[in-house]
Amino acid sequence: MSEDTAQGALHNPPSDAPPAAQTGEGLPALVLVSTPIGNLQDLSGRARTILSGVNAILCEDTRTSAVLLRAYGITQKCIALHEHNESAALPRLVEAMQSGQRFALISDAGTPLVSDPGYRLVRAAIEAGLSVSGVPGPNAAVLALTLSGLPPQPFLFTGFLPPKSGARRAAMAGLRGAELVGLSATHIFYEAPHRLAEFLADAAAAFGPRQAAVCRELTKHFEEVRRGTLDELAAHYAAEQARGEIVVVIGPPGEEHTGAESLDEALRTALKGMSVKDAAASVAAATGLPKKQVYKRALELAAG
Repeated sequence: MSEDTAQGALHNPPSDAPPAAQTGEGLPALVLVSTPIGNLQDLSGRARTILSGVNAILCEDTRTSAVLLRAYGITQKCIALHEHNESAALPRLVEAMQSGQRFALISDAGTPLVSDPGYRLVRAAIEAGLSVSGVPGPNAAVLALTLSGLPPQPFLFTGFLPPKSGARRAAMAGLRGAELVGLSATHIFYEAPHRLAEFLADAAAAFGPRQAAVCRELTKHFEEVRRGTLDELAAHYAAEQARGEIVVVIGPPGEEHTGAESLDEALRTALKGMSVKDAAASVAAATGLPKKQVYKRALELAAG
């Protein structure tokens, strides 16, 4: 999830790592290993054994991962794998796995691939017929959901929305449009602290007076879960600057009317932040209605 997780997690460092496993023996070609989101003690014993037994550890930022690995005496080689080099690195990594090398993939914090790099590597390994496994563990989105006090299922994890306000509002309009034609789920987002107040204000405009929770610094010393309506939370964080890692959880809508009126409302909502083409595509995907039918109605509404 991000930037200062490992540095902020150095309270209560671990003291006893398990003995290292024999390198590569009996391991899948690629193991996705979940790492702590804040508290270093949350690394599981199995995760420690796997990380000690692979030929190399693939990570987003070798400097960040080094904090965790040093705490457990894990000395395996680390290789940076991130969004800027993942595609170029795939052939070499797949070839190495085919020759018998074994790798662990970790993110800076939490479960790999969840708003983090690694998806293309996993796909490439699967398509090459290589074995892929995982070690479950910490995940900020799921922990925030369970602490929010909001309905835990179904939920929709979106991760980070676009950082610019216009694109963010368009994304929220698309989600609200989907709700108007049947989507009913608790929403989970990641957000940067300096954008939180603006994010909450946009969410209040898009979703209305919805119950929500802002979960900050989970598992760390200054963990905080603040609950309230979107308007209340927006006002609070407009007056008080947030810090640290943040997850925003927004409750599901109440009962909505369905039918032609609901389709029109969904399109009108989407059209506030999207082009006719994009609004129609978003609503058609959410409703399952024919794209031509939805696009025709979107043109009619846009025309007046």
